[in-house]
Amino acid sequence: MTHQLAVADASVVLSRPFTGSALASDYWGMTKPDVTFLVAITTAVGFYMGSSSTPSHIPWIPLIRTLVGTVLVASGAATLNQWMEYPFDAQMRRTARRPIASGRIDPLHALLFGAVLALAGLTYLLLAVGALPSFLALATLVGYLCFYTPLKRRSPLATLVGAIPGAVPPLIGWTAARGHFDRQAWILFLIVFLWQFPHFMSIAWMYRDDYARAGYLVLPNGGARDRFVILQTVVPLIGLVPVSVLLVRAGEPSVFYSVAALMLGLGFLRFGAEFAVRRSGRASRRLLVASIIYLPALLAMMMLIP
Repeated sequence: MTHQLAVADASVVLSRPFTGSALASDYWGMTKPDVTFLVAITTAVGFYMGSSSTPSHIPWIPLIRTLVGTVLVASGAATLNQWMEYPFDAQMRRTARRPIASGRIDPLHALLFGAVLALAGLTYLLLAVGALPSFLALATLVGYLCFYTPLKRRSPLATLVGAIPGAVPPLIGWTAARGHFDRQAWILFLIVFLWQFPHFMSIAWMYRDDYARAGYLVLPNGGARDRFVILQTVVPLIGLVPVSVLLVRAGEPSVFYSVAALMLGLGFLRFGAEFAVRRSGRASRRLLVASIIYLPALLAMMMLIP
């Protein structure tokens, strides 16, 4: 089957006309723009919350500088991740057509492209934003590539490890605006940290056969798998509800935000509980949609805190 997929992909590549726009599209695709966009949003929210500014008085220049540097690092990390995993991506149906895995982009070119993006982002953050945001971006890059990426093939605990760098972008934004950590920054970190577990569990369940085919141990084997999925879905969601309600801005609690966060959290928990009980394809898709709705909605509510 793997050989058939490889042959099919090769025929697609050979039959596709080589154009500048197609090449640019492949390089753009290696940066995982959907994931990078989420990184940019959480970074922007962290900056806004840390700046204690009103929407009409946001320091736009520092915010834009922070976003440029962070997006460059995130794009580099995504590209380097695909460079590290392209032999395994070629064995999975959902990733076999990625630019490196399908042979459209040379691995060495991808390596250089990703390294330049990451280095440019780190340098820009250091020079234009500050040492602490740059250090956090570097820690995120190292954690994602050196710990999470290889661990996916060794232990299902990779989800726990990967959730740490995945929750750092809000801290980059916060420290870029305020210059230091405080309690609210860590609450924001915890929100994104906990959100990742049900989000990824839904994906891991939907593509469990694909992951297994490529040798990824994102879920345990045997009877432990169901318990693992329940644990990493329901427990983080139970913790997410009170943690999200705790977030306040400028030291003043907002009834509007607290009620909205509580309702969003309970709704998210409801879909997580359904998935934990049924563990079906339909339930996993519903949980994935709920996770995609939940985080942007919650971040929007944070922006409306008076």
